Amino acid sequence: MTTSNEAASRHEPIHWHRQSCWVTPQINLTGDLHESPTRALDQLDGWVTSGVTDIIDVRIEGTDEAFVAAHAPDVNYIWLGVDDDGGRQPDEWFDRGVEAALATLADPNHRIVVHCHMGVNRGPSMGFAILLALGWDPIEALDAIRAARPIARVLYADDAISWWLRRNGASAADVSAGISAVQRWHYDNPHDTSWVISRIRLGGPLPGGN
Repeated sequence: MTTSNEAASRHEPIHWHRQSCWVTPQINLTGDLHESPTRALDQLDGWVTSGVTDIIDVRIEGTDEAFVAAHAPDVNYIWLGVDDDGGRQPDEWFDRGVEAALATLADPNHRIVVHCHMGVNRGPSMGFAILLALGWDPIEALDAIRAARPIARVLYADDAISWWLRRNGASAADVSAGISAVQRWHYDNPHDTSWVISRIRLGGPLPGGN
C-alpha cells in the first residue's frame, strides 16, 4: 500500500533527478551519475542491465568517461559538453549528438542514455532533437518527454527545432512558425524551473533513492 508520504515524494524533483526515464524503448533521459562512487556504480549497473549500450553526456562541467570505461567498458561513452547558461546552443552540438544517436539507434538492440547534470534542460533538449531526427512531430515529442520526465524543462527546444528545420531546407517563415509552436507549448505547459533546481540542490536524497 502506498502511503501519502510516498505518493508525495514521487512529485519531488529530487526523486526524478537520477530516475531513468524511457521516452521510447531505446531513449532514456536522466541526470548524471551519483557523486558517490558506490551509488554511481549501482546506477551504471542499472543502465547496463536495462540494455544501455551508449551514453551521451552533455555536461560541460564534468565527465564520467574514465569511470564508465573502468566499470562498463562495453558501453560507448560520448561527451558533448555545453553550458546551461540560457543562451543559444550551437548547430554543431545538435549535429554531433544526433549523428551519434542515430548511428546507435539504427540497431534495434541498442539503447542510449542522454543526460546532463539534473536532466532538466540540456539532456532533454538533445533528446528532443533526436526525436525530431527520428521523424517525431515536435509537439508530440515535447509531450512525450514531459510525460516521461516531469522535471524536464527542455529549455533549448527552440534551438533544436530551428536547427532541424534549417538543416532540412525549411523557409525562414517555416522556421519561425516552428519556433512559435514550441514557444506556445512552453506557454501552455509551464515549468517552475527555479523551484525544480532548488529542490534538487537542497532537497537531499530520499530514503532508498538517488
